[in-house]
Amino acid sequence: MDPIAQFKEGQKQAWSTFAPTELYTCQPAARLVAYAQIQAGQRVLDVGCGTGVVALAAARTGARVSGLDLTPGLLARARENASIAGVAIDWHEGDAEALPFEDASFDVVVSQFGHIFAPRPEVAVSQMLRVLRPGGTLAFSTWPPELYVGRMFALVARYMPPPPGVTPPSQWGHPDTVRARLGDAVTDLRFDRGTLRAPYLSVPHVRAFMEQHVGPIMRLVQTLAGEPARLAELRRELDQATALYFEPTENVLRQDYLMTRATKA
Repeated sequence: MDPIAQFKEGQKQAWSTFAPTELYTCQPAARLVAYAQIQAGQRVLDVGCGTGVVALAAARTGARVSGLDLTPGLLARARENASIAGVAIDWHEGDAEALPFEDASFDVVVSQFGHIFAPRPEVAVSQMLRVLRPGGTLAFSTWPPELYVGRMFALVARYMPPPPGVTPPSQWGHPDTVRARLGDAVTDLRFDRGTLRAPYLSVPHVRAFMEQHVGPIMRLVQTLAGEPARLAELRRELDQATALYFEPTENVLRQDYLMTRATKA
């Protein structure tokens, strides 16, 4: 198996335990749908849909929604969520770098912290724009490299470097990088900021949750299981970074994110 394919297989396994975090991402999902200006009757694709929080919010507007994700377990949860909500969504297991849709199939393409994990940004961008009709809307939420989640990505990469050819997901959180990647394929490029406030009981509680449910952290802890000194150092660094963003008077972890919207030229 080539390194990129092996990386994707590892991602598929790592994110299989992510479902419990969906409650934290519900509010940002609704905000992304509003930011994308999704309307009834539009054809919408949610790339890296996970458990379907954005897709469901879009479907409630009356849009015709498709959701795609690499991880079968998350899609199973998405189907369950859609059934509970009473909305019809077309779910697909697939790769953001090889979208199984015809050219210009959608009026809106969105992604909430999903497409950023595709290892080759230029491939993911070309695919998302390919399936979007001219004049359609591309909108996504990403993690800035200098803030909490971006710092977590950097910490993981320091202990467990990605294979050659894999681009750090936090690069998607910098407006200049987004401008360069979208280039003249889009017009009316806009940015905004949002804040995700996740409830936790303490800094160690945050780390314990991440070790069980957040793919990159979970895999790294498993990798370091036989190296107690390095594992202890990792946990110390995780707690140190988390403490900068944990608000003990409210029992929340603050995670700011970047929102992007553009029109396909």
